[in-house]
Amino acid sequence: MWRPILKTLIFTVVVPGTVTVLVPRWLLSSARPADLPPALRFVGWPVLCLGVSVYLWCAWDFAVAGRGTPAPIDPPKTLVARGLYRHVRNPMYLGILSILVAEAFLFRSRALLEYAATVFGFFFMFVVFYEEPALQQQFGGAYERYRRQVPRWIPRLRKAPEAGDES
Repeated sequence: MWRPILKTLIFTVVVPGTVTVLVPRWLLSSARPADLPPALRFVGWPVLCLGVSVYLWCAWDFAVAGRGTPAPIDPPKTLVARGLYRHVRNPMYLGILSILVAEAFLFRSRALLEYAATVFGFFFMFVVFYEEPALQQQFGGAYERYRRQVPRWIPRLRKAPEAGDES
């Protein structure tokens, strides 16, 4: 059980760490001065906490329930359809995007907001053209049922039944 957790931790430092820390730092070092309203800073902290919590919860579910990692080269061995994945199919990406939007608010940076929009574009393309076909191939009918029950990007409040649930 510890091996997927360790690999997920390494992946988190390298990939989401680069996307949410190194690239924003680079963008802020070359960006113009703060150009978003100061009031957004107050919204930034709760959004940041939410994004980090969402990402960590999803990474934990991938490692523990899925017995894999968020890395495409070492994906979960079983379909993860619990926790936040019962509300939306891509909560991990939404967590990362929340972190980026929060950073834009905290640093009052339009450049970071534009970067977040660009990252969403990459996430969307990756999900549609790689991830969903790969999941369909790996999990077949289970993924197809999950896909019909759970929306891709906009979370719904009522959770979908877990795989095997009758309700």
